[in-house]
Amino acid sequence: MSSIERQLSGEVMVVELRGEPERIPPGGRSARTLLKNGPLRATLVSIAPGGHIPEHHADGPITVQPLQGRVQFTALGKVRDIGPGQLLSVGTGVRHAVASASGASFLLTVAWVEASADPPRFS
Repeated sequence: MSSIERQLSGEVMVVELRGEPERIPPGGRSARTLLKNGPLRATLVSIAPGGHIPEHHADGPITVQPLQGRVQFTALGKVRDIGPGQLLSVGTGVRHAVASASGASFLLTVAWVEASADPPRFS
C-alpha cells in the first residue's frame, strides 16, 4: 500500500514494521515514510549490500535505530558501526553519511524545529 493510501498521522497509532516491502535496487536503498505527525517523521530505510547514502544533513535532530543488519554511520570525522539494539542520535545540521557492507534496514526518526515553517529537508 502506498503512503497515499495509508494513515501517516493520528492521535494514537501502531505501525507494523515487520512485513514492510523491501524493493532495493542492487547497491542502492529504499525509504518508506511510516509517520508524519506534526514535527515528527519516521521512515523505514533499507540499504542493499554494499549500498550507501552520500553525505547530507537534516534540518532537525535525528535518531537511527537499526532493525536488521549493521550500518556504518559517518559523522564529524568518525565512523560508528551500529546494529540492532542500538540507537544513534545526531544533532540538527550535522553532516553525515550511511553505508552497509552486508545490507541493513533502520528506522530513521527526524524532529524538525517548530520555528521553521517548512518540514525537514535532506541535502
